Amino acid sequence: MSWWLWFVAAFGLGIIEVLAPGYIFLGFALAAAVMGLLALMGVHLSLPAAVAAMALLALAAWAALHRVFPLQAGSVKRIDRDINEN
Repeated sequence: MSWWLWFVAAFGLGIIEVLAPGYIFLGFALAAAVMGLLALMGVHLSLPAAVAAMALLALAAWAALHRVFPLQAGSVKRIDRDINEN
């Protein structure tokens, strides 16, 4: 597969991440960019190996993003009483 296809996929996934935030598509975009860099450096993988590498890189990127940007504890306000109660 050509290296530029990986970069186009990374760019497209990055756009999807902007439209639907949640750090899900950003992990896939980072993995596609790394795959593009590997292909640009001359690392040629078969299709099953490329799919497996993409999956592992996406999982690693997702784990890294959740470590860098953790979920905010207590970010949801919980209301325990009704304003009409006296």
